[in-house]
Parts: sequence; structure tokens; C-alpha cells
Amino acid sequence: MNATVPHDRPERAYDVVLFGATGFVGALTAEYLAAHAPAGCRWALAGRDTAKLERLRERLASIDPACARLPLLRADAQDPAAVRELAASTRVLATTVGPYIWYGAELVAACAEAGTDYVDLTGEPEFVDRMYVEHDARARETGARIVHACGFDSIPADLGAYFTVRQLPRGVPLAVDGFMRSNAIFSGGTLASALTALSRGPQTLAAARERRLHEPRLLGRRARGPVGVPRFSRETGTWAMPLPSLDPRIVARSAAALERYGPDFRYRHYASVKHLPVAVGGTAALGATVALAQVPPARRWLMNRWEPGQGPDAERRARSWFTVRFVGEGGGRRVFTEVSGGDPGYGETAKMLAESALCLAHDALPEVAGQLTTAVAMGDALIARLQKAGITFRVADAR
Repeated sequence: MNATVPHDRPERAYDVVLFGATGFVGALTAEYLAAHAPAGCRWALAGRDTAKLERLRERLASIDPACARLPLLRADAQDPAAVRELAASTRVLATTVGPYIWYGAELVAACAEAGTDYVDLTGEPEFVDRMYVEHDARARETGARIVHACGFDSIPADLGAYFTVRQLPRGVPLAVDGFMRSNAIFSGGTLASALTALSRGPQTLAAARERRLHEPRLLGRRARGPVGVPRFSRETGTWAMPLPSLDPRIVARSAAALERYGPDFRYRHYASVKHLPVAVGGTAALGATVALAQVPPARRWLMNRWEPGQGPDAERRARSWFTVRFVGEGGGRRVFTEVSGGDPGYGETAKMLAESALCLAHDALPEVAGQLTTAVAMGDALIARLQKAGITFRVADAR
């Protein structure tokens, strides 16, 4: 992608506002910003509980004494007036408050109206599709860049596929498969978002159908993110189990927007499992979770076992890791690439969200607006930031 100067915007009080800063991932994102935001970056913490924000600010001051002066902004995600004021105060609004289908819509609406860039951590297809239908057109008019899924959902898949495509020939059909491995565990907030999304199957299908009515047809090209089938992958030497996540849809939308993905592009996303019994057990567990999510008492019981705001401690996060290996083919060439890092759900997700916000606030980027993917909105600039921050993007082999 060709980089240009950032959008011309009216001067705002802040470059980045972090909303939901006192939640588990929100606090980790705040800690990352305290340690890594560039000199002169004007950022603030936002949430609905001022006392919790004050306690977080005290902790951040131990990382950087200048954080003792961080502005604290009080707002409730479901208060339209407060959210509009918040969006109008900043160039970029980053939010960690989920489930987004419950707590995200007012923030997206306010950012689209104010011409404010927006980033979140959602993995909820229904939310993303509804926000496209309701706010993409207005965001294009105001210049707002609405970028969902700026954490482990779906940066490794989206930027990993983008990185892989750049190693393949131009102008030919391309196919990429991603194989994900990790040893991480999840927080209460992540579980609540996942169970909410799983419980809303009919609403998710309806939102996808409505989006298709509004999206322009892709003329002369094709971009797909189909669900694969379970299989043994000779490329990785593991069992490949299809992952029913947002990632393939995000990758396909990047491919639809960028001609570099070729005239006919296909992406499939898998969990990579070494042993067949583990793969079968994981599939059974996923099926049971989907079934339980449909029953309100069972869903509440699962959510109550891990309250939002709780998550793995620092020692457990330090032992966590992820790897996504990609196999890309096209034009007689085959490449093997890899994206890898540490704790995916928390440490690296906080890093990805923070660097996405900083990228939108400070980097020279393509002149695009509306609902976008990370590959379309930030592409090479965000990859460079993440590499500098310790996330690996590499070519393992090419033939």
C-alpha cells in the first residue's frame, strides 16, 4: 500500500483516549501506553468509575512519573451524550469494553459522527456487521477510520495473511491457510464476550445477511474466507481443526479491498493440534460450549465462574505464547511464513491495541475511511510497529 500523510483533522484535546481502562485488558493496555507512548503523545484514561481510574493512574505513575498527570474522563458506554463528548475530544478512541454488542454501539456511532478514529478488541461478527450497516457510510463522509478486531482477534491472521500475500506473485489466484497454536488461557471478560456471541446465532446470521445487502459487489475479483474441514496438515505435521472465529471474514475483507491479493483469493483458519485425541476432545468441548451458550441458566453459570475483570496472573502470562503459521500458494510459488509472540489474550493483545491506536494517531497511512481492517487501514506501518515491539513476522521457507 502507498502511504500518504494522515487525515487532516480539527485539533483535539487528546491523541488517544483509552476507554475501559480499569478492566483486565484495559489496565494492561494502559500500562503498555505508559511505557511506550512517544514523547508528546497526549493520551487519557476513560471509564465510568473515577475512583478506579484514579487508582490505575497511581499505578501507572510508577512506570512513568508523568502519568501522575494523566487526564481522567468519566463516561458510561451507554450514555450517548457522554460518549459523543468523549469521541469529540480525541483523534483516536480505543475501547476494551465488551461484550461489544452490548457496550460498543454508542462509541462507534459517536466516532463515525465526529470523524474520530476507533479501535477495539471485538471478535463478535454480529457487532462488526451491524456497525458496518449503521455507520460505515457516515464514517466515510467524516473521514473516521473504524477498525475492529485489533487484538489477537484478528491482527495475527489479518496482518499475517497480508504479509504472506506480499511474498507471492501479483495478478494470480492466491490461497493462504493459517494454523494457530497457543498455550494461553482466557479472562472472564473474554469468556463473557465469546459466550454472548455464541448465544446469538440467529442474530449473527441476520446481521450478516443485512450486511451483504449493503456491501458493494466485488466486480472482476473474488475474495473468500470459507470454513475448512478437519484434516491432517502435511505442511505443519499437525491436525488442522477449523476455527469458527471472526478471523477468516476479516482476512477476506482485506482481500476484497486490496488488489494485491489477486483476482481470486481464499483464506482458511485452523487450530493446529499435534495429537488426534486432543483435536477430537477440543472439537467436542467446543460443541458442548456452543450448546450450553444457548441455555440462559447454563450461560450465566459459565460466566459467573470467571467474572469480567479477572484473568491470568503475570507469572502465567509470562509462560504463554502463540504461533500462527501460514502456507501461501499462487503462480507456481509456495511460501511458509509465521507470526508469533507471547501471551496472546492479554500481554500481546494489549500491545496490539495500543500500537494500533498509536499508529492511527501518529503514522503516515493510506487515505481511507469507513469500517476498515488493520491490513487496509495500517498495513506495513502496523507490522513495523509490532515487529519493533517484539512480535515476529518472518518468512520460514519459500519454494
